[in-house]
Parts: sequence; C-alpha cells; structure tokens
Amino acid sequence: MRRHTFIATIGATALVALGLGAGGGASDSQATAGGDGLPQGSEPVTLDPADFTLQIDNPYWPMHPGSRWVYRETDTTGTKQRVVVTVTRRTKTVAAGITARVVRDVATENGKPVEITDDWYAQDRAGNVWYLGESVRNYKNGKLADREGSFEAGVGGAQAGVIMPAKPQPGLAYRQEYSKGKAEDRGEIVAFGADRVQVPAGFFAKDVVMTRDLAATEPKTEELKFYVRGIGEVLSVHTDGAGERSELVRYTRG
Repeated sequence: MRRHTFIATIGATALVALGLGAGGGASDSQATAGGDGLPQGSEPVTLDPADFTLQIDNPYWPMHPGSRWVYRETDTTGTKQRVVVTVTRRTKTVAAGITARVVRDVATENGKPVEITDDWYAQDRAGNVWYLGESVRNYKNGKLADREGSFEAGVGGAQAGVIMPAKPQPGLAYRQEYSKGKAEDRGEIVAFGADRVQVPAGFFAKDVVMTRDLAATEPKTEELKFYVRGIGEVLSVHTDGAGERSELVRYTRG
C-alpha cells in the first residue's frame, strides 16, 4: 500500500491533532470480519468469505469500478511524481479465501514508471473496507528492479487489515496490514467531520475524516491522511523525513 501525501489547507482540528500521541496499541484478541472489533497488531483474524462483497460503498473510501484518482506528489528534495489510482473490474481470490477488487496504483516520474501496484480490497457486511494484500513492481530508470513490499493475506503468516472502518470515530485504532518485517501498518481515527481541506480537486469544509498512519517497520514514519465523503482519500501529509506531500488533482467516479 503506497503512502500517499498531499498539499492542502488544514483546519484547526488537524493542526491540533499534529501534537497527539500515537495510541492504537496492539491487542491479543481475536477479530472477526463484521464484528465490533477491528484487527490489531499481528493478531490472526477469522474471515468468512460469505461476509464479504466486491461492492465497496463505504462513503469515505468508495471503490466503484472505473473510478479514478489523479494525485501530484512532491517532497522537500524536489521529487515530483504523478500517481493514478484506478478501480478495475478485475478480481483476485487471495489465499485467505476472500475475493477482492483489484485497484491499480501507478506512480511515474518524468513519464517513467516508479511503482506499479495492484492492491486488493473487499468490504465486509458491516461496511469495513479490508485490505488483503498487494502485488508490487518497483522500477529504477524505467526498468523493473524488484517486487519488494508484496504480500498476500493467508500467505506466510500475512494478515488482512482494515483501510477504512464502517463507523470512523476519534480514537478508533486498527491494523491496516500485517506481514512480519514487510508490512506492519496501523491507523487511528484522529478527527471526524471538523476539518477543512483544500486541494486542486476542490475545497471540502465538512464530512472529512482524518487518520494518523504509523508503520512498525519504519518507526519514524508518521502520515496524516484526510478522506472526504463520496470521494475517498484527498489529502495526506508526512510529518517525517523529506516531508512528502501530494494533492488530489482530479477525481472521476466510475
């Protein structure tokens, strides 16, 4: 799962949230898709394929086939990338037994590919959007370099996670993905409905969810993301490293 970032005007709640603690510690309890609990840490989850659908209509991360998001990414070193995310009509049944929607993510720099990823998502009956793995192709000088970052729920101990809860509320924490040593990301809902976000795609003054993303494999990494009802992710800001930023330039609903 690529870590996108965005240039934007952030509301007062978001500025306050920059100083919040991490939160979202791991739990040893068993999580069940469609239940009240969300997966934490490295805990195993019990997933019943009958509980899942390819119709991903969570209002804060809707994935209708044909939907397309175009982002512009920059950082303080001068890197500029164009990222296009497209919900395809293709599906994949992962090893965990769930049939997922394939979402293609293409990042280019000066017209050359940097990373092409197929992400796999499905939604449970409660409305939580689950992340089931990804097939990653990393490029260097326009040529395939490696597939680092790839994982699949149900293979080698990898576990599915949640990318957007059905009922986002401040303080709600959850695992986003887990593959030991490769992908150990977690998220937390920081604010709901109070922030203002401005990107080239528009100005959004309500119905905004703000999350804080952390990665155990990259302990210094911190990313704030903003989701708008009916669109999905529109803003994200890295508060670490080169301060990667990106912005939603255009969104087309499928």
